[in-house]
Amino acid sequence: MGDPYTSDAAEFLVGTLFGIYILLVMLRCLFQIVRADFYNPLSQFVVKVTNPPLRPLRNFIPGFYGVDTSSVILMFVLKIIELYLVISLRGGSGSLVGISVLAIADLLGLLVTIYLFAIIVLVIISWINPGVHNPVIGLLRSLTEPLLRPARRLVGTGAGLDFSPLIVMLGLVLCQKLVIARLLDIGRQLL
Repeated sequence: MGDPYTSDAAEFLVGTLFGIYILLVMLRCLFQIVRADFYNPLSQFVVKVTNPPLRPLRNFIPGFYGVDTSSVILMFVLKIIELYLVISLRGGSGSLVGISVLAIADLLGLLVTIYLFAIIVLVIISWINPGVHNPVIGLLRSLTEPLLRPARRLVGTGAGLDFSPLIVMLGLVLCQKLVIARLLDIGRQLL
């Protein structure tokens, strides 16, 4: 692919398709960890979409302390394939170690982004319509509560205000800057 426009379009397509599916697999893994409502329509959709590759993997990859190990391995393998394809489209080549470190950093970055997005949506909903019940909002609450509950206990609530989302978001951004950025640099050096 010598044409840069075609290469950019192919890179965008690969990143988008892999990114959406990896997001769905990560959501499934997170929903299982936090024991989100399995009968929620969004949960059902995520399960149906991710079942085809996960069902055979579960036959020989056991879970570990409530974590669906097959989901984690599937995400990791898909991310490695995505990064390899993108690097190949750019005309480069990279070591498996470098690509693996980049895959771990990207997956951690996606995890942080999911939590940041979920917390921001919940905060906005609490300002606009705090008593709303929606299947998506229920899943977001289930997803974020394991992070917000300890922060809420730590800082408490002052004058009816809950500062736990702010504390958790600060921690997540620090994780991006201190851990994920460092892993990305290491991965790029190993390529």
